[in-house]
Amino acid sequence: MSRILIAEDEIAIRNVLVNILKDENSTFVVDTAENGRIAVDKLRENEYDLLICDIKMPELDGVDVLERIPMISPDTAVVMITGHGDVELAVHCMRMGAFDFISKPPDLNRLLTTVRNALDRQSLKVENKILRKKVKSAYTMIGVSEALERIRNMIDKIAPTDARVLITGSNGTGKELVAHAIHSQSDRSSSPLIEVNCAAIPSELIESELFGHKKGAFTSAVKDRKGKFELASGGTLFLDEIGDMSLSAQAKVLRALQEGKITPVGGDKSINVDVRVLAATNKDLRKEIEAGRFREDLYHRLAVILIHVPSLDDRKEDIPLLVEHFSYQLQEGGMAPKSFSKTAIENLQSRSWTGNIRQLRNVVERLMILGGDEISAQDVEDFG
Repeated sequence: MSRILIAEDEIAIRNVLVNILKDENSTFVVDTAENGRIAVDKLRENEYDLLICDIKMPELDGVDVLERIPMISPDTAVVMITGHGDVELAVHCMRMGAFDFISKPPDLNRLLTTVRNALDRQSLKVENKILRKKVKSAYTMIGVSEALERIRNMIDKIAPTDARVLITGSNGTGKELVAHAIHSQSDRSSSPLIEVNCAAIPSELIESELFGHKKGAFTSAVKDRKGKFELASGGTLFLDEIGDMSLSAQAKVLRALQEGKITPVGGDKSINVDVRVLAATNKDLRKEIEAGRFREDLYHRLAVILIHVPSLDDRKEDIPLLVEHFSYQLQEGGMAPKSFSKTAIENLQSRSWTGNIRQLRNVVERLMILGGDEISAQDVEDFG
């Protein structure tokens, strides 16, 4: 169901527009306003998917209404109605954010096509907005523990800088959440955050993955390909599980950090890159250095700032909020809503979480599937 507001001072045109829209689609809810002032009031009071707005109106004209849209109803698409002498002004309105304009008297096919296209684009815009919110919530750090507050305070200080950060912690603690938080609060947030899981890429392919390759550089290189460093230029590169990177790749990463340049595999020309590097590992890199598996000079390049993410066992006071967060996410995904009893939460807090937050989420999902309407301590014992 789409809600449409028609702002038009000529009653005959207004009635024609209402009848055309209602005949076209019975699910359209159509309201009207005889001048710009009433239109603005209605936009403040109700949510509309589309505003069809005359340019010339008493009290408040269409241009004035259009100027107010971003403040009072930013999710509403706007189509302007114009007389023959107002086409230039209508084009000006499109530069201000209007989707399109239709001329008086309105042509049936032109009107319906414009309305459908405006509603389709606005629906896509709203869906993208919702998706961005979901993506953002997926990387939210949940908790009020002192350990987590220290990390948040650290992020607030370092995010606006270009300092490299090494994030340490066990598997499943949420190191990637810290990386996303740093990027989203940085001056680079409008540019991409490119992630590379160094442990998931075979050692013989890691250099091509990071620096790209030229056509013919190796058997499967059938065309030129950009590497992650180049794709992240202007933004942030997150090297997850950096401790699993081969020594030869480490040497090239070190050079890239020192010079701000990369050379694709099989290439002979270097490419300038502007990248902020964040790295994460579950390994003790000091011990890896002693064992000869990690370069000490690269460690010092990466570890300008060190952030250690605590295990879930070190922040059990966050478990109630994490359980609430995960259950809400699962309900949004279509799972039946359920609540957790106080004793169930206490049972979860009494446990040891070697798999950290990732393990807790899996347990919450299992309990949401197998437990009762209110998940009890017995459900946790049986299915946790």
